Amino acid sequence: MPDGPRETPLNTHTLEVWGELACFTRPEMKVERFSYPVITPSAARGIFDAIYWDGRRDKQKTGNTVREIIRPYFYWQVTRIDVLEMPRFIALRRNEVKGTVPGLTTLNKWMNGKEDPQPLWADGDDETTGRTQRQTIALKNVRYRITARIEPRATHRHELGKLNACFVRRAESGKCFQQPYFGCREFPAFFEYIPPGTSPSPQAPLDQHLGWMLYDVFDLGNEVPGLDGTPFISVFDATLKNGVLEVPDYDSEAVRKPRRA
Repeated sequence: MPDGPRETPLNTHTLEVWGELACFTRPEMKVERFSYPVITPSAARGIFDAIYWDGRRDKQKTGNTVREIIRPYFYWQVTRIDVLEMPRFIALRRNEVKGTVPGLTTLNKWMNGKEDPQPLWADGDDETTGRTQRQTIALKNVRYRITARIEPRATHRHELGKLNACFVRRAESGKCFQQPYFGCREFPAFFEYIPPGTSPSPQAPLDQHLGWMLYDVFDLGNEVPGLDGTPFISVFDATLKNGVLEVPDYDSEAVRKPRRA
């Protein structure tokens, strides 16, 4: 039964997370944002990453450019999401700027003093700058119990015990590298580490077929996600049963994604 106690593998951890607002934007409706009714595996992984994520610092040379990269020791595989509060939608209208931050090359020139920084104007009068009002259908008063495990890279499997201990130490004391958030950075997420064997809070009585749901925006099998290879999203057929969303492994056939070259 999905809501009963079960044995927890040593490299599997559980967090209870909550917050006042959340928006897990459906990728087909990204201009006027419309949230999925529950947190996506990608957003859930981001919360674990905010608490503990590490890797080997390295340098990569492309032509005459040398840039620093991080080769992660592991990635988080989300396995299960328990919905503890029934989804409640709220409509928000916000002022946003249409301009975007320039690329890393331009930012480095600004920071090194080679070019003068240029502001993002909130009162521009052309189609690419200035403010605009956008509608957001978000969620309010969300609470989830998220279970995930550490998947070490092949070169760091012998360090699994150390990786688990680092996460438990940080999560139990409430430490995080950055404030976790629910889909948008202005919607902070708060968390509590749930030790193995703890009696679980009851799930919301929710059964719903969610259809094709965003799984992740990075290739989790990539040794340097976000830097090597062509970016793509992955999706899976999501179904809530008794308030539980079972998440398949990223490498399984249930997760639809392009074949690697």
